Amino acid sequence: MGSFSLVHWLVLGLVVVLLFGAGRIGEVGKGLGEGIRNFKKGIAGGDDEDGDEKDAAEAKQLKKGSKDSEDESSESKTKAKKG
Repeated sequence: MGSFSLVHWLVLGLVVVLLFGAGRIGEVGKGLGEGIRNFKKGIAGGDDEDGDEKDAAEAKQLKKGSKDSEDESSESKTKAKKG
């Protein structure tokens, strides 16, 4: 009485697909897989601080790059308005 049968699981799966859509469920699965993979790497790596510093440097560089591209696009818009 307390356990789910195969029919219950199929109905539940159908409801989830109808609510979220197949693409969204794929994204969630991908994110979950990447999270587990990163967790395993973190456990295997131990207290590897060099990796964290590299990641922080890469994130800072990416932010700087996106900020530079935003500045360039706003400059080109300004030039287009003046010209």
